[in-house]
Amino acid sequence: MTTQTETAPTPLEPASAPGTQPSRLRAAGVAALRALAPVLVALVIGALVLQLSGINALATYQLMFSNAFGNVDGLAGTLTSATPLLFTGVATAISFRAGVFSLGAEAGFVFGGLTAAWLAVAVPGPAPVVMVVAMAGAVLAGAVFSLPAAVLKTKLGVDEVVSTLMLTFVATGLVGWIVNSYLLAPGQANSATQAVPFSLPRLLPPASLNIGFLIALALVAGYWVFLRRTSAGAELHHVGVNGRFAAAQGIGVNRVVLWAMVATGAIAALGGAVHAMGVVGRFVVDGFSADYGFTGIAVALLARRSAWGLVPAAIMFGAFASAGTTIQLFDNIPLDIVDVLQGTVMVFAVASFALHLRRRRAVR
Repeated sequence: MTTQTETAPTPLEPASAPGTQPSRLRAAGVAALRALAPVLVALVIGALVLQLSGINALATYQLMFSNAFGNVDGLAGTLTSATPLLFTGVATAISFRAGVFSLGAEAGFVFGGLTAAWLAVAVPGPAPVVMVVAMAGAVLAGAVFSLPAAVLKTKLGVDEVVSTLMLTFVATGLVGWIVNSYLLAPGQANSATQAVPFSLPRLLPPASLNIGFLIALALVAGYWVFLRRTSAGAELHHVGVNGRFAAAQGIGVNRVVLWAMVATGAIAALGGAVHAMGVVGRFVVDGFSADYGFTGIAVALLARRSAWGLVPAAIMFGAFASAGTTIQLFDNIPLDIVDVLQGTVMVFAVASFALHLRRRRAVR
C-alpha cells in the first residue's frame, strides 16, 4: 500500500520548459479538488440530514463557521482541538509513506498521555525540565509499544491493520488496569491519575491553546524537511512507491517499514503527552482520547502527499469538534451532526484513497 506518486526530490531541478506552468497549475487544481471532494460530499450529506430534521442547513453551517473562526475564543478552541490531530496525522502519514496502513496512533496517544501524566508527578525538578522528561518518556513508551506490531509485520508478514487494531484494544485495557491498580489519584471517583502540578504555557490565556500547537507545527515542518532533504526520507519514499524496486536498489525495506511503524507510535505518544500536560491536566481512562488516533487517519488521507496539507485537514476536524460542541450547548443543534460530517469525510477519504491505489496499479 502506498500514499504517494511523485518521484524523489532532487537538490537542483532544471528550469521548467515553456508551456509547462499551466499544466502544473492544472494538475495542482485537480489534486486540490480530489482532496476536497470528501469534505464537499460530507457537507452535502450533512445538509440533507439537517433539512430532514427540520433544521436550516445553511444557517447551521454559518453558525459553525462563526463559532470556529469568528472570534479569538472560537479560534483558540479550534486550534486546541486540532493540536492532537496534527500529531496523530503526522504519525499516520509516516506509515502511509512507507506503504503500510498502521492504526497504531491511537495506542501510542493513550500510552504517551499516561506516561507523561505519571512522570510529570513523579519526577522532581523545575517545570520546564520535567516537561521535557515527560515528553521524552512518552515518546519512548509509544515507540516500545509500537515495536511488537512492527516486528510482526517485518518478520512474520502479519497484516499491520489487524495487529495494530488489536494492540489498540490491548492498550486501552492496559492503561485502565495500570491507572486503577497503581496510579489512581486518592479520592477520585473517576479512573484518573493525580493532577499534573503545572501546565504547558498558554498562547491565548485563559483558553486551553498552549505551546503544544507550536510543537505540532514544528513537527510538521520537520516532517517536510525529512521527506525533502534527507536520505532516510528518500528511502521512505521509494519503499512506499515500490518496495521491490527499493529492495533491488539496496534499500532495507523491512528496516524502513519497522522504523516507520515505530515512529508512528512515538509521534502519536508525543501528542498524548502534550494533551495530558496542556489540556486535560492528568490522565483519565475514559475520555482522554476522543479517537484522535483514528481521526488522524482521515487527516493523513485528506493531506494526501503533502506534509503541509496536514495542517488545514487537522484544523478542519478541529473546527468540527469545537464548533459542534458549542452549537449543541447554546443553539440546540444536535452534536450528532458533527459525527455525521466527520464520519462521512473519513469514509469518502478512504474511498478516494482506494481509487487512487486502483489507478496506480492499473498504470503498472
